[in-house]
Amino acid sequence: MHLWQRTLGTVLLLLGLGTVAAQEQSTGWTPELAMEFRRIQGSALSPDGELIAYVVSTPMMEGSDSEFRTHIWVASSDGSRNRQYTRGEYSATAPAFSPDGEYLSFISKRGDGEDSHAQVWLMPLFGGEARQLTAAANDVSAYRWAPEGDRIAFTMQDELSEERAQAREEKRDVILVDQQPRYRHLHAAAVDLNGDEPAQSLQITSGDMVVGRFDWSPSGDEIAFGFKPNADLDQANLFGDIATVTVPSAQTLSDSVTDSSEEEASGPPQLIGEIRILLDGNGVEASPLWSPNGAWIAYTSSGSEPNLIGLADVYVVPAQGGDSRRLAQTPNRSANLIGWSGDSSELFLLESMATNRAVIGLPLRGEAIRSVTPETGVAANVALASASDRLSFSWEAMDRPWDMYSVSSMGDEEPQQISDLHADITLPRFARTELLEWNSPDGTAIEGLLTYPVDYRQGDTYPIILQVHGGPSGVFSESFTGGPGIYMTQFFAQQGYAVLRPNPRGSTAYGYEFRAATAGDWGHGDLQDLLAGLDLVIERGIGDPSNQFLMGWSYGGYMTSFAVTQTDRFRAASMGAGLSNLVSMSTTTDIRRYLVEHAGDYFWEDMEAYTRSSAIHHIANVVTPTQVIHGQEDLRVPLGQGQEFYNALRMREIDTEMIIYPRTPHGPREPKYMMDVSPRILAWFEKYRQS
Repeated sequence: MHLWQRTLGTVLLLLGLGTVAAQEQSTGWTPELAMEFRRIQGSALSPDGELIAYVVSTPMMEGSDSEFRTHIWVASSDGSRNRQYTRGEYSATAPAFSPDGEYLSFISKRGDGEDSHAQVWLMPLFGGEARQLTAAANDVSAYRWAPEGDRIAFTMQDELSEERAQAREEKRDVILVDQQPRYRHLHAAAVDLNGDEPAQSLQITSGDMVVGRFDWSPSGDEIAFGFKPNADLDQANLFGDIATVTVPSAQTLSDSVTDSSEEEASGPPQLIGEIRILLDGNGVEASPLWSPNGAWIAYTSSGSEPNLIGLADVYVVPAQGGDSRRLAQTPNRSANLIGWSGDSSELFLLESMATNRAVIGLPLRGEAIRSVTPETGVAANVALASASDRLSFSWEAMDRPWDMYSVSSMGDEEPQQISDLHADITLPRFARTELLEWNSPDGTAIEGLLTYPVDYRQGDTYPIILQVHGGPSGVFSESFTGGPGIYMTQFFAQQGYAVLRPNPRGSTAYGYEFRAATAGDWGHGDLQDLLAGLDLVIERGIGDPSNQFLMGWSYGGYMTSFAVTQTDRFRAASMGAGLSNLVSMSTTTDIRRYLVEHAGDYFWEDMEAYTRSSAIHHIANVVTPTQVIHGQEDLRVPLGQGQEFYNALRMREIDTEMIIYPRTPHGPREPKYMMDVSPRILAWFEKYRQS
């Protein structure tokens, strides 16, 4: 029986939040229940494929605590063993097995004092205490073992200069915008598996660059890495090149560290390797992966020019340099590279396809793309074994929460479930979700997910919520509908609402052309896609035409604000982190050029394009009571965007309320705040729900 055809049955082991009794069927779906489903946030596979390490996130909400703590579990790939591996008050992330399979490493801030940095830690796989492996001067961002296990490489943001550090201490740390760049470089350290002291590292890249994803050559002599000229998110999709750097041997690293410690020096010790630019030019190249046979480096690229809407095809280039070659186009042309097959004939990547996400195999030659994990549901947290054909991944479906699975990358077996994370939770009755298809007025084919009320009876009509995703290149996938989040689908269904989640033009997972279809047309074609889906649900006798509601976050918040200026069909709306004024948004967001790309030009060149699509310029049309929710520290959609709309509604005497979450960027991160959003929206909708 296929993994995605199995019935839900009794699922799920509760992790964290102390001991919680199993939920009774009569309790129904609540925010408290949603928070009991523990997220998986990363995984690793031992070289032989026999063991899987994965990260489990647990909300801590006692007293003044409101944070997620992550710890590592280790399971056997046949599911026979599964136990928690790290514990305590310090989170552990980014697990990795040593190349000999004897040790497990991870990143943690455990250490002395609040100012301790995130370091790489090491534990014997079969018992023993963790010890600190690195002594980085700043937080370790990412790390990778050398193939022989004698070194590790990691990235770290540069330390503050002595002058800036002193200014911060003395509270004279004035910010000079765009004048104080900080870079991120590669560092390497020799690893003594039998030592007691942390390994001192050496910086091996230099210059004005922010190093991104990197990968060791099979010989361990070089590292391929992607880099950008600065850390400004606004330029993240404008630049991207790939280079290689030579890496000293373990002995040379050790000797150089000893020499450096005997000299006075400012900044981290350096032993700069030989940097060779492999790919540069106008396109954006990223995520290099060295083939096991050493012949090729795979990477993603936007092509000959940057593409801010989002384009990432897969290419390969000879490792020693030469002409690159694009491989077969993937279904969504937005590849997330995972790794190579052992024989260097195929690449594995994670790809969103309509409402599903799967691992696919992309051949080095030919067009025969194949699915490795189930084609339905949502795969994530993928890891490959370096010395076998095993692959691990998390998987979830709309009525099945996530767990870890193992499968052969050859595609010759069914996935094996290796965890049962939520076995102690008794699920209430599920509201079923159905995939719908419809055509927009201009003929564009659209898909969406309709979740029925828990107590749905055919022939009855129900209040209907239209929920809009962010992006615009977000997507609603067939993921578990009962878990934690800003919008808790099963919670709304439990309260008697139907929830429609469409994927209008502009959504990812339907190919590049569909993703780019909103450029220059925000709020118009996409709004018609959304309303056509809502009309379908009403025509089918499910949605009550007198009880229509609207909510969305980010781009969904934008669409909420714009929709209520174009139609009076909604009884109430909730705008989450929404952008109401594209003119002010285009000069204050941290991704300014992304917005300009979608608008078609700068506002001073085409003001009409901005005003045509900005809710604030049509505010006189609003009659819908609209709630405004925003994070106080949001840089993506600055707080002023919500304030503009809220204050304009008040001036027009339209019923409104504004909810601001302190310490919150572009969406709640603290579990108590996450639990707070959906009940506030429900209360707002219930205020206007017609009996």
